[in-house]
Amino acid sequence: MKIIVDGFGGDNAPLAVLEGCRMAADEYGVEIILTGDEKKLRACAEEHRISLAGMELVHTPSVIPVDAHPQDIMTEYADSSMAEAMRLLSAGKGDAVVCAGSTGAMVVSASLMVRRIKGVKRATLAPIIPSESGCYILMDAGANVECRPEMLLQFGVMGSAYMEKIMGIKQPRVAVVNIGAEETKGRELELGAHALFRQSGILNFTGNIEPRYIPRGDADVVITDGFTGNVVLKLTEGLGKMIGNALKDIFMDGFAGKIAGLLVLKKVKAFKKKMDYTEYGGAPLLGISKPVIKAHGSSNGNAFKNAIRQARDFAERDVIGQITDSLAKIKEQNTQTKAE
Repeated sequence: MKIIVDGFGGDNAPLAVLEGCRMAADEYGVEIILTGDEKKLRACAEEHRISLAGMELVHTPSVIPVDAHPQDIMTEYADSSMAEAMRLLSAGKGDAVVCAGSTGAMVVSASLMVRRIKGVKRATLAPIIPSESGCYILMDAGANVECRPEMLLQFGVMGSAYMEKIMGIKQPRVAVVNIGAEETKGRELELGAHALFRQSGILNFTGNIEPRYIPRGDADVVITDGFTGNVVLKLTEGLGKMIGNALKDIFMDGFAGKIAGLLVLKKVKAFKKKMDYTEYGGAPLLGISKPVIKAHGSSNGNAFKNAIRQARDFAERDVIGQITDSLAKIKEQNTQTKAE
């Protein structure tokens, strides 16, 4: 198994990338292809005594800035570490890509170089987010601000396949984000999507879900447009940090607080680990014909390691095959309905 990693994607590159690649190569036995400025990668590895054994370095002279226009990756930054990673994946030189760089550029380069799965209208960014009862996948988290009902149905198909194959959840519960649970609530988008989900019959669709029930874990696959999804994602991240800071203040407040903290330290650590995004790795870019993982921009070595594990599992467990089969069933149903 070969995983292609953008060596200069993310706030902490290339050190965090190298650390994560080293841990992944040692723990999972995967081969790594690193793209980026070879001289800088080798210098960083030497400075921090990181072995490059089992890693192939592919030199690229540039890095696409996070504030560059996404389409620039096809022109001005065609020689960037991200662009080269996508070219290598498209050419079959590796089995999956991990990148922590610009989300927009990643979506553009993956869609145009690696290409979407036949029949998929839009690729979608789908982070795995911790919940009270486990975790859920959020689709879309920002790749597609404007969506149509049929796109949300495809998001549901892709998310359900991923949660079943990668997270081991049988018949994942799929729900559409809405302002109420009633099927008459929402905009034309939610009303149309609800009807399509009901008609498809191939998913475990549970209806609408109000945002307050998402963190409780009432759905395994949470479907919405990219604008709403990005708001949900960032609000969740902000609340998580607020709660973490509040707990820290409580347990550091005087002698009594410190004693209480010691008594519950084991449980607090377990809770922190459960809510740590680095344990999940990154967000799959679903709808692309080959596995692509978007790591968080602030990823540390542990996050990169787990993103590589996630990419390996994505490639090994034929998520894309299941998505293709499910989309074919929906197309067949639509053809039969029109014929009737």
